[in-house]
Amino acid sequence: MAAVELKNQLNAHIASMFAAGFLDKQFQELQMLQDDGSSPGFVSEVVGLFIDDAEKITGLIAGLLDQPVVDFDKVDALVHQLKGSSASVGAQRVKLSCEQFHSYYEAKNRDGCVMALALLRNEFYDSRSKFQTMFQVAPCALIWSSKSRHAPKQ
Repeated sequence: MAAVELKNQLNAHIASMFAAGFLDKQFQELQMLQDDGSSPGFVSEVVGLFIDDAEKITGLIAGLLDQPVVDFDKVDALVHQLKGSSASVGAQRVKLSCEQFHSYYEAKNRDGCVMALALLRNEFYDSRSKFQTMFQVAPCALIWSSKSRHAPKQ
């Protein structure tokens, strides 16, 4: 029974992430790749890499924006990299924030870029928190379902 409750809790959390716009259909594609059974930790591994990369990229962008002369081409490349990374895991809100960032660095507007970075970071931190909650529940659901499948029948 505990496995079913954990699985339901995980599914409800994921559904709420879709409803709130945190996730898009690309996340479902990742789940389908994992569901073939050959790599049970695939989604958490890919999302974990995204989280690590996004932390690093947002820090690099902040560093560039703190320079006396901003290299907007580097800012562009980093935002583009983060947009691709977020799109690949289905982190829709982060991807949309990257798209909104575009007009500011294209206009070479430092203040606009600083504001866009703050919004981007907020969306990333919210998404990261939701993913972390998901992966706290997911291992428990996997452990319980694994134990229930392998438990001796009485």
